[in-house]
Amino acid sequence: MSLIKFNDRFPWNNSVFTNFLSADDLFNNDFFAKDNLLPAMNVKENDNDFEIELAVPGFSKDDFNVVIDNNGLHISAENSKEEEEKEDGYLHKEFSYNSFKRSIRLPESINLKKDVKAHYKHGILKLNLLKKEEATVLPKKVIEVS
Repeated sequence: MSLIKFNDRFPWNNSVFTNFLSADDLFNNDFFAKDNLLPAMNVKENDNDFEIELAVPGFSKDDFNVVIDNNGLHISAENSKEEEEKEDGYLHKEFSYNSFKRSIRLPESINLKKDVKAHYKHGILKLNLLKKEEATVLPKKVIEVS
């Protein structure tokens, strides 16, 4: 048996705005949670390396700051844009500011002495972190018993 949250505040109003009108639901909503403002991330482990991808559209490659220290990977970016247009007596001014900080703990199998490769293309930041040689998967070896 599954449990369903009871909400009888507006039984006559069955619309998409029901939760919005409820003060409790508005402030308990996860929309304003800190994790919702972080970029989506994929981590893939291969035989020789780890691939990390972050979805961060709207930035340029110069906006990123990538640091590795104490087995932690810290990725941050910040950009701002300000435009002002004057046309036919109208004044239009827009500005925007975007930033994020994301940190993950790295496994001990990462080779911190090797260079990390980072590429930014089409809104995706891709990092390749090489593994230590002893951490790579060795091919299976069959031993004959005599």
